[in-house]
Amino acid sequence: MTIIYFILILGITVFIHELGHFICAKKSGIYVYEFSLGMGPLIKTWKRKNDETNYSIRLFPIGGYVSMAGESVEDDANIPNNKKMQNKTWLQRFATIIAGITMNFILALLIFFIVGLVNGSPQNNAYIKYLDEDLPAYNSGLQVDDEVVKLNGKKINSDMLLLKLMINEDKVIRLTVKHKDGNYDNVIITPKKVTEDKKDTYKFGFGMYTKTKKGFIEAVKYAFTKFWSLIVQMASIIGYLFTGKLSLNNLSGPVGIYNVVGETAKTGFINLLFLLGYISLNVGFVNLLPIPAFDGGRLLFLIVEKIKGKPVSTKFENTVHTIGMMFLMLLMVIITYNDIVRIFFGG
Repeated sequence: MTIIYFILILGITVFIHELGHFICAKKSGIYVYEFSLGMGPLIKTWKRKNDETNYSIRLFPIGGYVSMAGESVEDDANIPNNKKMQNKTWLQRFATIIAGITMNFILALLIFFIVGLVNGSPQNNAYIKYLDEDLPAYNSGLQVDDEVVKLNGKKINSDMLLLKLMINEDKVIRLTVKHKDGNYDNVIITPKKVTEDKKDTYKFGFGMYTKTKKGFIEAVKYAFTKFWSLIVQMASIIGYLFTGKLSLNNLSGPVGIYNVVGETAKTGFINLLFLLGYISLNVGFVNLLPIPAFDGGRLLFLIVEKIKGKPVSTKFENTVHTIGMMFLMLLMVIITYNDIVRIFFGG
């Protein structure tokens, strides 16, 4: 079942993304060679009546693509110039490129809304759920059901609090909390070094929960609040990677995602649905980054074109994207290796 869930989650995420590109390309009159779900060897391909596009299913469900005329300089000799992407208006090209990201974001919002309807809308504030008697938080002044208002003097929500604790787990933290009686208190906690499975970790000794509200309006608010909260969290992770606070070992590729899907499936369908929304949002966010071979890299070239007042050489742009893809493939190999070591060998 984990394999089925894994294929479905990645398949839906990729299909929605590529469908965005495909719809905008067709609406803009761009010739589409192929709409592929999956990568690698071809499993099945077909055409619809009066449609030039080959629709394909390929072996590996870890990606997909829409191949359009005008994206490269070698294969367009038999295609009319007015059907090539580079000859479309700036706005048509911008819309076609960003459509995939937009579809991923819409899917994530829709799923978060459904989760909010079913589970109720978890509020952004974090509350203390328990205190471990053997760890520092127990004697720090924290109390069960305290509301965490600030971390190190800055307002914090539950998502970012978890991330900050993970990043700064070996440092002293100062929590501003609101007790049940309405009084505020500042609590300083120094984590305790604990060795588990021959690994050193730092633990504070408290758990958290969030309160929930139910209703249609609350579900709408939850969808947009969770969406923005996760965007901020993802942006912070990118920042932490650049500053060295996080390493590549903290990232997951297909193997890591497969493992997460399996664990999440054990906790129920609604959590699996949330994971689909989270991955869709993640794919949209990563594609928005100005990295060659990603949609964000293509958008960057469009912005440069707008500033310069003339297009960047298609050959030059494709060369940059090809080099970027090579680096991304190398990165994927490293991340996949780390996933395998972490999951199967406890590294």
